[in-house]
Amino acid sequence: MKCFALLLLLLASPALADSRMGAAPLANVQLTDVRQERQARALMETIRCLVCQGQSIADSDAEMAGDMRSLIRERIQKGERPEAIRSWLIQRYGDWVTYEPPLSVTTIFLWGLPVLLLMLGGGLALGRIRRTSKR
Repeated sequence: MKCFALLLLLLASPALADSRMGAAPLANVQLTDVRQERQARALMETIRCLVCQGQSIADSDAEMAGDMRSLIRERIQKGERPEAIRSWLIQRYGDWVTYEPPLSVTTIFLWGLPVLLLMLGGGLALGRIRRTSKR
């Protein structure tokens, strides 16, 4: 029984592992230029954390989110436009990395499904109202 428990602990340890590296240089440090920091912050709020999935990289404490924040600040500090950085991130990680995926063949389902569901719900509600009013 002890061997089994030990084996479970050994198998679970990678799931609990965390890097021993320090945070990326600009992960938690604001840029000195207020305009550049504002641009970086606005971009960070529109980029999804790849680890947390539900949070933006601006709000996430995940190491990868910190690396992405640092990367965005470094590129903006060098004079790169936020749109170019966003395009690079989408090219590298896919449309999923942004909260506003562009309309394309692969994302048409994301954009069309809410409309389809609203139409279906409206049709069901209308049918229910008609049946109720006939009684």
